[in-house]
Amino acid sequence: MKINENIKKLRNDRGLTLEQMGKMVGVSKQTIQRYESGQIATIPYDKIVALAVALQVSPSTLMGWEAPKSKSEGAVRIPVYGDVAAGIPLEMITDIVDWEEIPAAMMNGDSEFFALRIHGNSMEPRIKDGDVVIVRKQNDAETGDVVIAAVNGDSATCKRLRKLRDGIELIPSNPSYEPFYFSNQEIIEKPVTILGKVVELRAKF
Repeated sequence: MKINENIKKLRNDRGLTLEQMGKMVGVSKQTIQRYESGQIATIPYDKIVALAVALQVSPSTLMGWEAPKSKSEGAVRIPVYGDVAAGIPLEMITDIVDWEEIPAAMMNGDSEFFALRIHGNSMEPRIKDGDVVIVRKQNDAETGDVVIAAVNGDSATCKRLRKLRDGIELIPSNPSYEPFYFSNQEIIEKPVTILGKVVELRAKF
């Protein structure tokens, strides 16, 4: 089902009028009508989130993104994101570009995984532009771990972590790039956020 069909169905299921929905989302009832008719094909991200909140579903559900069933027994599929930023819950991210399978055994306990498509060549030669990394979601890691980190709440970067007494370094593998140093104060103020630890590389050819 397309997003416009989902909006209309969910709105009707919840007994909301176009006017009520518009007020909840912060747009006119005519705009809601255009969303539902498909006249507005590209809905801004902030409105997708507002629509999802109003309709009491996740943005992924609203967009009609259901995880494809795994082709392998004992495996689960996780989304590959084209972009991840600090402070945005995974279920609120709409930039799903693909799906990857991981063994179900990896999902033991409370572990949560996502995959991220790499942008740029700062981690070459091992990790190249376009490769996909499997990431265990966690907010801390150890020296030597390859992590996904966000600075200033911006899009995530893949770097090797080095912990220091007075801060951290995010170190690229490509010698053409300089390491990024952040003091303990900068980690709090910017902030610098660890989003997860890279546990596997899926190289793309």
